[in-house]
Amino acid sequence: MYLFIMGLFSNLFACFNLLRSRRQETDADDTGQESSSLFFQLQTLQLATNFFSDLNQLGHGGFGPVYKGLMPDGQEIAVKKLSEHSRQGIREFSNEVKLLLRIQHKNLVQLLGCCVEGPEKMLVYEYLPNRSLDYFLFDKKKSPSLDWATRFQIIVGVVRALLYLHEEAPERIIHRDIKASNILLDQQLNPKVSDFGLARLFPGEDTHLNTFRISGTHGYMAPEYAMRGFLSVKTDVFSFGILVLEIVSGRKNFEDRLGVERADLLYYAWTLFQTGRSLELVDSTLTKIDPDEIAMCIKIGLLSCQAMWAKRPDMNSIHLMLSSDSFTLPQPGQPALQGRRGMWSTTTSAFTDNTNGNTTLTATSKTSAGSSMVEDYSRNSISYSSMDEGR
Repeated sequence: MYLFIMGLFSNLFACFNLLRSRRQETDADDTGQESSSLFFQLQTLQLATNFFSDLNQLGHGGFGPVYKGLMPDGQEIAVKKLSEHSRQGIREFSNEVKLLLRIQHKNLVQLLGCCVEGPEKMLVYEYLPNRSLDYFLFDKKKSPSLDWATRFQIIVGVVRALLYLHEEAPERIIHRDIKASNILLDQQLNPKVSDFGLARLFPGEDTHLNTFRISGTHGYMAPEYAMRGFLSVKTDVFSFGILVLEIVSGRKNFEDRLGVERADLLYYAWTLFQTGRSLELVDSTLTKIDPDEIAMCIKIGLLSCQAMWAKRPDMNSIHLMLSSDSFTLPQPGQPALQGRRGMWSTTTSAFTDNTNGNTTLTATSKTSAGSSMVEDYSRNSISYSSMDEGR
C-alpha cells in the first residue's frame, strides 16, 4: 500500500513538473522571467470562491466538488477541488492534468491551471455559464430552449470532440464517461466535453485492452466493458449513441415511471425503429424539426449501440454520416441490451444514488481459474452535478 501511494504522488509530481516546464517554454515574459499564470495560490482561489462556500458550489465532479469563482480581474472560473478523503482522487487528479496538458480542442473544456498547497489539490477551468446539457435536456420547462438546430449542433460538437480524442490527439484517449452531465455548454450553447478523471490513455497503436477496473456511469456503459472489462474506442461510441437518443427524445436513458415498454430508452428506440415509428421518439417540446435529420440521428444512435462492438461505427464514420449528404447509412443490428438496468448479470450489482439517478457499481469479474476479483467503486468513480448554476 505504501508503494502504491508513493507511486501516485510520484505520478502527480511528474504532472506538475510537466506543467511547470510547459509554462517555462511557452509563457516567459520579455525579461525572460517565468510566468506563473498556470499556478494559482490557495488564498487566491479561496477569495474567488468565497472560501468554497456552498452557495458557490456548482456540483460534484469525478473526485470532488466544483465551485464557481470570480478572479480580481473579473474572469469567472470553475474550481475542481480534490476530496481530502478520496482514495481514488489522487490518481484521477493526476490523470486529468496529464491528459489536458496534451490536448486542446474547441469542443473540450479548457484547463486554466492548478493549485497544490499542502493537502489541497485543485484544477482551475474555464467557467461555462450554461451549465451542463442534462440541466436543460431533462427539464420540460427548460428543454424548449434547446431547439432541434441547437441539439443537432451539440451532437456534431460531441462527435468532433470524440473524433479528436480517438484519432487526432497526440495519443489516443478513451473518455469512459460520456454522458449528458459531462457535456458543458458555453454562451452560445456549443458543447464542450468535460471531466477527464476516468479517461484512459492508449499509447502507440493499442486499440483495446481488458481490465478489471470498471469505471463509468450505469446506463451509458457498453455491456462488453461493464460485464467483461473489454475497453476500446467503441466503449465511447456506445455512450455517445445513448447520449444521441437522449438528445432526440429529451429524456433520460432509463425512467421507471414510463412503464416496461418505454422505461429503457435504447429498447424503446429499437422497438419504434423496427416498426417504422422512429419519429415517435422525438421530444414533445420540439416545435420545429427536420424529420430526415432526426431520423438519421436516431439511426446513428442505434448503430452506435449495436451489441457487437466491432459493428459499431467509429467516430470518423459518424462524422461523415452527419456531414455528407451522399453517405448511405447501414441498417443497425440488434442493440446491446444485456447488462443494462433490470438485466444485470449475477456478476454485477448496483445501487442508485437518488439525487440524480447515477449508479455506483460493485463489479465482480470471474477469472479463468474460476475465482473472482471484486473492486468497489465509490462515488469518486461517478461524476454528477446537482446545482442550478453553470460550471
